Amino acid sequence: MPNTSADTDHLASGDSNYLVGLDLNGRRVVVVGGGTVAQRRLGLLIASGAVVEVISREATPAVEGMATGGRITLTLRDYADGDLDGAWYAIACTDEPATNAAVVAEATRRRIFCVRADHAQSGTAVTPATARYEGMTLGVLAGGRHRRSAAVRTAVLEALQSGVVTDDATPMTPGVALVGGGPGDPDLITVRGRRLLARADLVVADRLAPPELLAELGPDVEVVDAAKIPYGRAMAQDAINAALVEGARAGKFVVRLKGGDPYVFGRGYEELEACVDAGVPVTVVPGVTSPISVPAAAGIPVTHRGVTHEFVVVSGHIPPDHPDSLVDWPALARLRGTLVLMMAVERIEQFATVLRDGGRPADTPATVIQEGTLRGQRVLRATLANVAERVRSEEIRPPAIIVIGPTAGFSAAPIADATGRLQ
Repeated sequence: MPNTSADTDHLASGDSNYLVGLDLNGRRVVVVGGGTVAQRRLGLLIASGAVVEVISREATPAVEGMATGGRITLTLRDYADGDLDGAWYAIACTDEPATNAAVVAEATRRRIFCVRADHAQSGTAVTPATARYEGMTLGVLAGGRHRRSAAVRTAVLEALQSGVVTDDATPMTPGVALVGGGPGDPDLITVRGRRLLARADLVVADRLAPPELLAELGPDVEVVDAAKIPYGRAMAQDAINAALVEGARAGKFVVRLKGGDPYVFGRGYEELEACVDAGVPVTVVPGVTSPISVPAAAGIPVTHRGVTHEFVVVSGHIPPDHPDSLVDWPALARLRGTLVLMMAVERIEQFATVLRDGGRPADTPATVIQEGTLRGQRVLRATLANVAERVRSEEIRPPAIIVIGPTAGFSAAPIADATGRLQ
């Protein structure tokens, strides 16, 4: 009995529902119906520790998978009176109103609270729109008007996640959080990163960190632009480390806001070591990393079935022949997969030459993405033979990411394999 029950937004709102948290751990719950509505409800029931039995003539593949995995019991047959024996809670969610009514009737006789999915007000319980956040369970009821309760639930959750609404007025414990800000679009920072940023006393920000996020900070938050810390490149990292440690020792919660991910060419581990050595508590919040997300935003996957089985991310901050280079460029040239070059625009001629000399075909697609995920994003499509010339003629400037390999030639147009068949 797959569920295709209609929403109940047309019903009048009521205030007779009493919102309560049920302890279903180890207790029997019966769900009659194995369709999409049941599928949505089962996850939370399983997470609560309930002993769940689904009774239905047929079930969705996801529900069958839960049964195969031992998380629920699935009985493939019609509902029969008596199926609720021993249950603490029941859900009627078939696409047959008469069956749902019969389940509610049995539940009422047995004094078991029962949700009726197709007609909320005909049941003896209503499922709230729920969310879990930092050890709390949020629940919203709107008299069976599911879309309204879900909209309010989502708005409250997003407000908590973004820091617009706080669940704790207690100041954060002094320490440091290394937060990856993502590739540039402020919406691509992680939920946890945004939440910690909203509670910072001091923010030390990279130039590639999304600047819009800083505009959301309160007027009492001190912001230090790490790009303007003096003493040259080598000393700048020492100065940044010192700013983090000194801020935490002064009793502040410090967020080190970085572009991309802290550990992908971001010197994040150096900052973690400095904090640990100074006895400062530190946590790392991973970020959406640019070498994967920026190509994705431009329609380029770094891997694709049947095309490439590997991708390599390479720093281009020093030339291939530099004595400090740790990159085996001849080995990279022999690979057939995707190369993603970061900080490589200034030396693209050298990188393209060493790859061609090492065996990469000159007609290998090479795509350059400038200011990826931002409003000013530019995508330049070329080949390994002419990418350097095109970068100069089109005046491509950092920040930019260069993707080299078969998938770099992908676009939104249909993709064909070597035989001409569409993938």
